[in-house]
Amino acid sequence: MALTYLLVDGENIDATLGNSILGRRPTPEERPRWDRLLSFARDTWGQGAQGLFFLNASNGLPMSFVQALRALGFTPVPLSGEDDQKVVDIAIQRTLDALADRDDDVMLVSHDGDFLESVEQLLGGERRVGVIAFEEFRNSGFTALRHQGLEFFDLEHDTLAFNTTLPRLRIIPIDEFDPLQFL
Repeated sequence: MALTYLLVDGENIDATLGNSILGRRPTPEERPRWDRLLSFARDTWGQGAQGLFFLNASNGLPMSFVQALRALGFTPVPLSGEDDQKVVDIAIQRTLDALADRDDDVMLVSHDGDFLESVEQLLGGERRVGVIAFEEFRNSGFTALRHQGLEFFDLEHDTLAFNTTLPRLRIIPIDEFDPLQFL
């Protein structure tokens, strides 16, 4: 039975949300509802989903967050390394590379261009591969992979993972334009 692996680069999402969208550290109410992402992965491709949430635990393990992730159905992946190592990126790249030998589908939750090569190797066959991100901050290198079958999902608008509307300036496809949003 096919499975979707949902790989979450939580640091990248949190940094983009805080630095690029809000201009400050997000409050708990402004963070994604991670359970909705897992449901989105299941519903979008109509199959089971396994969520892997990668955490840099070099300075300790945030136990309350880890327990919350487990309660939501995620498998936390706590990592440690040297200060100059991007342990979350390294682990996600290794996971993407390992998935190349399997038939499972993959959704990556990140904006990071460091994953371009690993994502590209998953394309071109029967496997479905998607990137969930704020589309205006997604690394532009992913766009070139669309013709190879890479699918894109907006973290806010497609997954409905937020309880509040974020202050984003988003390019609106004309088919989705609603003038009442501006009046």
